[in-house]
Amino acid sequence: MADIRDILDLERNQGPEVTKESIIGTEKKQKRPMGSGQKAIKRPEGMAREVFALLYNDNKDAPPLFPTDTGQGYKPLKAKLGMKSVRPWKWMPFTNPARKDGAVFHHWRRIADEGKEYPFAKFNKQVQVPSYSDSEYLQYLQSETWSRAETDHLFDLCRRFDLRFGVIADRWDTAKFKQKSIEDLKERYYGVCSSLAKVKTGPGLDADAKAYVFDAEHERRRKEQLLRLYSRTQEQVEEEQMLQNELRKIEARKKERDKKTQDLQKLITAADSQTETRKIERKLPRKKFPPMTRPRIDNLSGELASIKFPDAKGSGVTVRSHRMKLPTNIGQKKLKAIEQLLTELNIEMNPMPTEEICQHFNELRSDLLLLYELKSAMTNCEFELQTLRHQYEGANPGKVRLFF
Repeated sequence: MADIRDILDLERNQGPEVTKESIIGTEKKQKRPMGSGQKAIKRPEGMAREVFALLYNDNKDAPPLFPTDTGQGYKPLKAKLGMKSVRPWKWMPFTNPARKDGAVFHHWRRIADEGKEYPFAKFNKQVQVPSYSDSEYLQYLQSETWSRAETDHLFDLCRRFDLRFGVIADRWDTAKFKQKSIEDLKERYYGVCSSLAKVKTGPGLDADAKAYVFDAEHERRRKEQLLRLYSRTQEQVEEEQMLQNELRKIEARKKERDKKTQDLQKLITAADSQTETRKIERKLPRKKFPPMTRPRIDNLSGELASIKFPDAKGSGVTVRSHRMKLPTNIGQKKLKAIEQLLTELNIEMNPMPTEEICQHFNELRSDLLLLYELKSAMTNCEFELQTLRHQYEGANPGKVRLFF
């Protein structure tokens, strides 16, 4: 203000002069060291140490919002000023190789890059549509529903619009040819490509490539189902939801009845086995043994035969691999035994779930479980025979009796 008043020949005010130091102050704030009073950030409970290390770096800066290659995270780069001269730019013309009309455009570009190809030309990817000759068409590509003119028009549109069949159907010349649906266009195009691939002719065709077959009828049914699903009213949606809830209740009641039936069958089987055992004991002459305890072997029920895999009868979409899932009633010890036997046989734990593999894989695991239980039963029987032998030798010293 004093300089302005001197220039304008004005009298100065007699009050104190206003300066930057009088407004801001001369005291500078002292920066606190990082380790003195800064509170350390605690790792949240349940978060892994490696994940927490990704959130903060050594300076406790927040992670960048997008990937960078500068190594400075979100911090802006400082301009590096040097003594070299700046690179000059020039307003120059350029052409795009993707355009066939020879249009010329202008943009700013470095003089050092003058004459180079347009950088976005590499994104101009075009589909290689095969071509055919007159003899090939007459020999392989004739059709009762498609004429030669319609086929030529279709392939011309495929080259122009890069197999965008929605655009091709819209640009179809209905004045010269009969109206065709998108499914008809796809079926004809892929049918011609498959026929040409078999004879290994035409540009853009790989002789070793597998021919692609387009199922037009399946595509029509799929779109029809989607249209019906989209056209449902609110009442139909609510009715479907109600039916699904009822189906879940029916399935839950069915599972409960099946479980009760299985439990009842187990009790009947156990009772029958005990009755038969008592009848056999009554028929055999009783022998007196000294009062010594011996281990008992639990009666083997009829459930040794195989694993009962649940049937996937629920509503909705299911995958075939669910059929290979073992039931939950199999103990952990049996699961480990099955896995060990599969490892010894060099068989994968989760093979490709085709129809045949699912069936044979489930049968194999049922046989492996039966083998494991039979081995366990044989071990228990041998232990019991050994115990009986020792009891007999203890009751009759000097006599040896073989148990078969």
